[in-house]
Amino acid sequence: MNYRQFWPLSVLLMTGCTDYQWGWYVLDPSTEQGRTNLSFLLAGFNDTIQISLISMVLAMSLGLIVALPALSKSKPLLWLNRIYVEVIRAIPVLVLLLWVYYGMPTLMDISLNHFWAGVIALTIAESAFMAEVFRGGIQAINRGQHEAAESLGLDYWRKMRLIILPQALRQILPPLGNQFVYILKMSSLVSVIGLSDLTRRANELVVNEYLPLEIYTFLVLEYLVLILLVSQAVRWLEKRIAIPSY
Repeated sequence: MNYRQFWPLSVLLMTGCTDYQWGWYVLDPSTEQGRTNLSFLLAGFNDTIQISLISMVLAMSLGLIVALPALSKSKPLLWLNRIYVEVIRAIPVLVLLLWVYYGMPTLMDISLNHFWAGVIALTIAESAFMAEVFRGGIQAINRGQHEAAESLGLDYWRKMRLIILPQALRQILPPLGNQFVYILKMSSLVSVIGLSDLTRRANELVVNEYLPLEIYTFLVLEYLVLILLVSQAVRWLEKRIAIPSY
């Protein structure tokens, strides 16, 4: 397909020089129809936020577990880490989502609903990126911190939990915030398997109202608000846990 042929249409859309009749009445809160449509769209926040938060927490936990072998001197563990990270990062999120939703119930003889299929797929996909974030953050800690913890008689797990990870968290907080934004955006893909998130509800309303530009514009604003709130929360948390300089 030659996408260059569509550039005149893009110019016309940006300049407003088209015959398209905007129908913002579909989302007008002063009318009963508009209020109903707005309520329907806004109800999707619940599933979007829930699946993003749960996937983020699980991906952080799994990512930390995957990252630890990369810090080992054992070559089999190092190879295990690299294989997992490279394979998972190479699989498109949508493909992984469809495989989890349709493949896991068949192969493992289990019942899996839309929500938890989305959680599992997003967790697996994100865990590979989280593993790299944790690996980089832990390796950035000065070797003297490790030696100081060992001189106090701390074993490996207590050293990581009490000394290394708290310091690494300060360094990896911005990347973690970026990854949460990534999960929020990727959660829109769960709409293809039927979860009533923001994107799914927008698609359903488009089918009923035949006003895609208005509805998808509102959908963009919904995700924009979510991501701006997350960005502000991450910046606030950065300031809260930052080490003061005197």
